[in-house]
Amino acid sequence: MKAVEEMANHKSALKRNRQTVRRTERNMARRNRIRTYVRKLEDALASGDASSAEEAFKAAMPELQRGVTKGVLHKRTASRKLSRLAKRVKALSA
Repeated sequence: MKAVEEMANHKSALKRNRQTVRRTERNMARRNRIRTYVRKLEDALASGDASSAEEAFKAAMPELQRGVTKGVLHKRTASRKLSRLAKRVKALSA
């Protein structure tokens, strides 16, 4: 996927364009990975199996936190998502 379609005129702008394309691909891959882990957790919650939901939550938690450190997610966004998911997992197990 091309992030910027315009053709740059300067050497530094060409390099910046290449960097943007690479970074965009990397960030999209990270975001998709996070979504996959959250989707697996959602499926486990929907099935009603507390142990699989707990395992899925333990797998999704570091992915969300990694998204924060890599700049894909805002710190409070990840915190809010984790809090809501943890609340649902806890309600399922109780």
